[in-house]
Amino acid sequence: MKIGHLVESLDPRGVAAALADLAAAGPAAGYGLVVVALTPTDQPGIAARLERTATPVVELNVAPWDPRAVPKVLRAFREQGVDLVHTHGLRPDVVGSAAAARLRVPAISTLHHIHAQPADRADHLRRTAKTFARKRFMTRTIATSMLQRDWYRAAAGSTAGLSVIPDGAADPGVGTPEAALRFRRGLGVGENEVVAVSVAPMRRGQGQDMLLDAVAELPPDEPVTVVLGGDGPLRPWLESRVAGDELLSGRVAFRKDTDPVELLQVADVQLHTTRHDTMPRRLVLGHGTGTPAVATRVGGIPEIVTRETGALTPVSASRIAEELVRMARDPQLRARRGAAARARFLDRFEASVWARALGEVYRSALGHADAPAPAELDAPEPVLPLGGG
Repeated sequence: MKIGHLVESLDPRGVAAALADLAAAGPAAGYGLVVVALTPTDQPGIAARLERTATPVVELNVAPWDPRAVPKVLRAFREQGVDLVHTHGLRPDVVGSAAAARLRVPAISTLHHIHAQPADRADHLRRTAKTFARKRFMTRTIATSMLQRDWYRAAAGSTAGLSVIPDGAADPGVGTPEAALRFRRGLGVGENEVVAVSVAPMRRGQGQDMLLDAVAELPPDEPVTVVLGGDGPLRPWLESRVAGDELLSGRVAFRKDTDPVELLQVADVQLHTTRHDTMPRRLVLGHGTGTPAVATRVGGIPEIVTRETGALTPVSASRIAEELVRMARDPQLRARRGAAARARFLDRFEASVWARALGEVYRSALGHADAPAPAELDAPEPVLPLGGG
């Protein structure tokens, strides 16, 4: 099977990073990928990773709602001989479903983001209309979390045609004691000090401001250093806040240019204190490195972090601080949760697991004799309270 994936761009901060992992795992599951992006990116990393797996990559340059988008995507997929189109995102959904219809091949769509609280009735009606359009034009929709399943069911009335398959990731592997020691020396912290790392994108809603509030509440003698990795529009503000606060500047370090996985591999604890999220990839990768997590109980995060793999907190700086202190003071708890996080990643999120689950969906959509019947792939209906509709 040759599966054509359509994305908005190959920006590494989007869904394309996961597709690079899928491209490496797909052949063992019986299929290869073709990746088409509607807009170019100036960051070549994802394209290079895809090309290393011999995955054809096509970057177009079509403006939003450009009428040439469908014929250009149609041409790219036809030249590559795709058997099925898999779309990711609003514009790719519209363009990809039209191209698939002209190619007379099935179309699959993944829900990567949801809007659980419509602003008003008109907004709710628009989203419901989009859901019904998805049911009409897509052979199957994939939700990445049970939270999305519940949102979809509320809009569509049932989960018919919907599968729940979390996005996976290539195994990042665990770090080494030598690498951790080198990192600590670079930070200027001792062997017994706990290093907690956050690698969430530095943008609105990701909670780094609340995390700094939590750090400010730590006991003065608590041996904890917090490292903020990654980048984003809020980084200058965060750096300014830390620099202007003596307490924070003694505890918080920034590592913008260090690879997020490398930071997670040397961390004692991962911090993910977002105010909203669906299924954050970097939290999944943290589990893959065997790093226990302190994370906020929002969105799909409870489907990644469990009581065995970390601590879930309300959206509260004080509660984040409490759980971080608890984890910092108990190395055995960190070890147990880290081992459980690693095991959960390998069982549920590792790329080959993801690739096999998608393969079942693809074979079913294409009508392969050995594939599950479509109804067998439908997500179970949510259990409603008595009197629920």
